[in-house]
Amino acid sequence: MASKVTSAVMRKGLRVLGVAIRAEKVVFAAAVLFSSVYGGMTVASAWAMGWAAENVVRPAFGAGDVTTGVIALGTALILGTAVLKALGVAGRRYFAGVMQYRMQARSRRGVTRQYLKLPLAWHHRHPTGQLLSNANADAEAAWAPLAPLPMAVGVIVMLVTAAVAMVITDPVLALVGFLIFPAIALLNLVYQRRLSPLATRAQQLRADVSEIAHESFDGALVVKTLGREDQETARFRAKASELRDANIAVGRVRGLFDPLLEALPTLGVLAVLLVGAVRLESGAITAGTLVQVAYLFTLLAFPIRALGWVLAELPRAVVGYERVEAVLSATGSMEYGDAALASGSPARLEVRELSYAYGDFRVLHDVSFEVEPGRTVALVGPTGSGKSTLVQTFVRLVDPVEGAVLVDGTDLREVARGGVSDAVSLVPQQTFLFDDTVRGNVTLGLPISDQEVWEALRLAQADGFVSALASGLDTMVGERGTTLSGGQRQRLALARALVRGPRLLVLDDATSSVDPQVEAKILSGLRDAAATSAASTVVVVAYRMATIALADEVVYLEHGRIVDRGTHDDLLVRCEGYRNLVTAYEREEAEREALESDEEINA
Repeated sequence: MASKVTSAVMRKGLRVLGVAIRAEKVVFAAAVLFSSVYGGMTVASAWAMGWAAENVVRPAFGAGDVTTGVIALGTALILGTAVLKALGVAGRRYFAGVMQYRMQARSRRGVTRQYLKLPLAWHHRHPTGQLLSNANADAEAAWAPLAPLPMAVGVIVMLVTAAVAMVITDPVLALVGFLIFPAIALLNLVYQRRLSPLATRAQQLRADVSEIAHESFDGALVVKTLGREDQETARFRAKASELRDANIAVGRVRGLFDPLLEALPTLGVLAVLLVGAVRLESGAITAGTLVQVAYLFTLLAFPIRALGWVLAELPRAVVGYERVEAVLSATGSMEYGDAALASGSPARLEVRELSYAYGDFRVLHDVSFEVEPGRTVALVGPTGSGKSTLVQTFVRLVDPVEGAVLVDGTDLREVARGGVSDAVSLVPQQTFLFDDTVRGNVTLGLPISDQEVWEALRLAQADGFVSALASGLDTMVGERGTTLSGGQRQRLALARALVRGPRLLVLDDATSSVDPQVEAKILSGLRDAAATSAASTVVVVAYRMATIALADEVVYLEHGRIVDRGTHDDLLVRCEGYRNLVTAYEREEAEREALESDEEINA
């Protein structure tokens, strides 16, 4: 079973390397060329040393006299091969690095593009920590073997050249040295079988640690306020300890086999020297020949080790590549048509027999209603009635499983990519701000003038507090807008939507942190076509009675179905569920005041 796993990993790993070679043919060829120069010059240096030993060193010890020309030639041979070797090393490392980092960057870009293309439903099924690991650790691991790959390919030249040179120089000594090769090959095979599953598990655990770390850090507020520091620390410690143990296991295998792989070639050199000494004494070979063969044999150990470095990285590379490919090949990306939405006037929204489900759990059932251009409609319902899911279909974050959402009579699924976001803006419940300036958070890099930014801030009732900031529009708001209050963050998010002049504006409880007076000013400004350069149709998910009362019409949902629709006053009279929901706070206050009054009377 272990051999099957190892051979499968080997085949997959070679396919991964093939992908990189095909993608970077020229760079890979350059790296292999320089590596081949290194390998060839390394073998040539053995010949140079043998020639120097025979023609410089031995005459110097024997006759005590060597001509200057011979010394200069020997020096030139050794120095020349050394310089060419150095150039080979530099070129190989440079182009190998270029190849590796280009492939990593290509994978990261591909993963990021895919994240942006995949629908929100796909993201709901994958934790953020895993997605970060795919774009970072997995992309890095997938192409880790590319650093030693050109060396391993190039030194094959060294391996073949050195072996041929040994046979030509002295077949007997070559045969003695080659006897050690089967032992090295067998040891390498056992090494890879032991290392492969351990390295695979270590790479998987790296992703697990990344996921837990991101979740804990992203939920720092919850962890701190609920006193869960010890529990989160223990959870992280347990997974980090697993990763530590996995890495130690990998280190133990490498610590056991690396010395053996280093020792076997040394034993071969000793055998060559012993047999060579006998042949030298009998006059069968010269001292230069013995030096050359012994040195060539020491060189043969390096190509084998270089191949081992590539093989050692393959298990991690396979895991990383498969995790990256799982993202790149993920299905569920939305299809787009070529229709365009009109511009310049408020949109007409139509929801037609819409249903939506999370897996087998259906949250919306045959929802149908219309919103005429320029009107404000409030979506009201108890928690879990499907309001947020419904408004996500308006901006096509998700597609309904049945039915359709139409803007100006066009099914959103038929609109060209980017067309929906050009006409429709959503301000969600959870406000997100980037670690950027106020201006940067409103414009998001679009070429929008400061005058337009200030107009959007005014409509969002945010111009007052922004003017009071130390640097105005250039004020940094901190990560997730931590330097601002909840209401200020919501108003900046609203300004970010308004500055684009949306024809349909969807507010998903987006003013919950704003006081009622400010909220009333915001909604009144949005309803007033004269207050904005392009009036919007507004759909607002709301809970406050004061907010709901400002809407032209109310759509009331329960359990994913429309129970009633009409004006706020009409629903108060005829819909008991609506009346109980929107008056719950007032009734609770009245009951509390009545209880306090009774207690005072009884006292």
